[in-house]
Amino acid sequence: MSLTSDKYQALVNLLEQLRTDVSNLQVSTSELKERIVVLQRFFGKEIVPLVADANSREQSYHTEMSKQLRLLELDVMFLQGARQTSTTQTRLKTISDRLFTLMQYCQALLQQRTQE
Repeated sequence: MSLTSDKYQALVNLLEQLRTDVSNLQVSTSELKERIVVLQRFFGKEIVPLVADANSREQSYHTEMSKQLRLLELDVMFLQGARQTSTTQTRLKTISDRLFTLMQYCQALLQQRTQE
């Protein structure tokens, strides 16, 4: 596996662990915020520099991933404002879905790299 693929796989691992914790309600809102910041930093430090060598399809994935990470941050803010259990559950489902979407983008990039 290449160094680039290793970075995408590391991001997938972070996303999977966070998604599992969110799904199992094993993370507080404040911890969730902190872990989102860690994800964003990892993405900025390890993944964004890969765009320089990326083709247009990879650049599109990176753009979408960046957007999803920003939306994830907003989702957590909305979660903090949730007062009813049903709203909290809806927000957690949205966060979990967004994390899954990010994982799918990473998997698509990994698959594209193995086909090259």
